[in-house]
Amino acid sequence: MNNRPIILAAGGTGGHLFPAEALAHALGGRGVPVELVTDERALAYGGNFPARAMHCIPSATPRGGSLIAKAQAVARLACGTAQAAKMLRWLSPRAVIGFGGYPTVPPLLAASFLKIPTVLHESNAIMGKANRFLSGHVDKIAAGLPNLPVPAALQSKVVFTGNPVRPAVLEAAQLAYPDFADGAFRLLVTGGSQGARVMADIVPEAIAALPEGLRSRIRLVQQTRPEDIPRVEAIYRSAGVNVEIAPFFKDLPLRMAQAHFVVARAGASTVSELAVIGRPSLLVPLPQSLDGDQAANAAFIEQAGAAETVKQSDFSPAFLAARLTQVIEAPDALAKKAEAAKRVGVANAVERLADLMLEVAQSRAS
Repeated sequence: MNNRPIILAAGGTGGHLFPAEALAHALGGRGVPVELVTDERALAYGGNFPARAMHCIPSATPRGGSLIAKAQAVARLACGTAQAAKMLRWLSPRAVIGFGGYPTVPPLLAASFLKIPTVLHESNAIMGKANRFLSGHVDKIAAGLPNLPVPAALQSKVVFTGNPVRPAVLEAAQLAYPDFADGAFRLLVTGGSQGARVMADIVPEAIAALPEGLRSRIRLVQQTRPEDIPRVEAIYRSAGVNVEIAPFFKDLPLRMAQAHFVVARAGASTVSELAVIGRPSLLVPLPQSLDGDQAANAAFIEQAGAAETVKQSDFSPAFLAARLTQVIEAPDALAKKAEAAKRVGVANAVERLADLMLEVAQSRAS
């Protein structure tokens, strides 16, 4: 067995680590050892990441601040690249793949300098700044969504693989869209891995404003920041709403599968999981997201007929109450949107990405 690893480089957020984790599982299932390069955030809670080893390489984000701060960030990235080159010479990996975020810059640059095969995975419909910087240095660009725009000079590098999803998502995708036999309407509200203040501000007031006949049918699961839970619980308690609230749900894919309707942000992982599991949604893109990537992500699934997108500035309690009234009273339309979501989901994305990694590694070796 070839004991040389494939190196996965990812920033320390869920949007970067989730697809990396899925690929690690897939490669491990093929007998390919994997090692992770990341930052301090991921090391703090990455104990369950299926990697043979984890490495922390210095990185920084060279944007904003003074010229001195930017120069310091560039110097830190250069230092990280030197450390990454030393590590890669020692490990002699088959290939290196980056999943976005500035922690991927040093290992991908070092791999390019050392002529090690490289792949860049872009999960969003708009390429992030770190990935744009790296795109000219890699062998292939794996697109998580099919509407990824790239310059003409890079188009030959792009391979549409889809976004890898975790095993728990694939398990949840086996569950059929829930029926309405018991009269309940199951609603999931989530704001991403860190929750979203806007959901705590808008959703409770919207549900409390519904007629009692509709409100009593709702079975709500809502992800809420810890500091917002007391006020959110108070509103729901006064309105008599059946709700389960937590800052984080470990079984979120299962909760998504059990829902008739999902209100969420539009991160790439969320959009991809909605498609693979096949659930209709109302998406509120993060307005501060870099380069408008969340709006572009939402457009992909909205164009498929599976979701509706609303700007955060238009996302009011009155708007949401009206929309919930419509969807609760139109179960057949929701079921059709669930089918539309499923049609654009790429359940085998992780296997397609694993195939690409091994092909790139083998082509350079040949």
